Amino acid sequence: MDDILKSQRLLVGHGALVLLFAFVMGFGFLFFLLGDIRLWPIPWVIDVQLPGTYDAWRMAHMEGITNGFGLWLMAAVLPLLNLSARTSRRIAIGMIIVAWTIVIASSFDPLFPNARGLALTSETNLMNNVAFLLFVIGIGIVIAIMIKVAKQCLFTAEQ
Repeated sequence: MDDILKSQRLLVGHGALVLLFAFVMGFGFLFFLLGDIRLWPIPWVIDVQLPGTYDAWRMAHMEGITNGFGLWLMAAVLPLLNLSARTSRRIAIGMIIVAWTIVIASSFDPLFPNARGLALTSETNLMNNVAFLLFVIGIGIVIAIMIKVAKQCLFTAEQ
């Protein structure tokens, strides 16, 4: 199998997993909105209000959707970048790390109090600080990858 095709398949597979994670967060969002846990046609209802806010649940759900589709988009454009198989693999793995760090970090906000991850805090809010560090990792990697993609497409002579 072609090495770039392997990287594409890796991106598509992880994109599917990230989308499945988004669907799970979507059910959490639904249960938050309903104020209980129920799935028709299953007759049981669990009377529990999930923690978090409307915005936190929506963001966690949407982060999964956008990052899952982002992995699929990268898989589609990877051959256009005219990169070596090794560089393509590094970009694929980097984008997978980006997707998972951002999706996991965004899921902390609806599940843990004050865990938006917008800044490091001196408080003992461990989940907020973990979310922040995950975001920093993901954002740092995606910036480096986008610089490489832009440089490759805009400033590298066709081979």
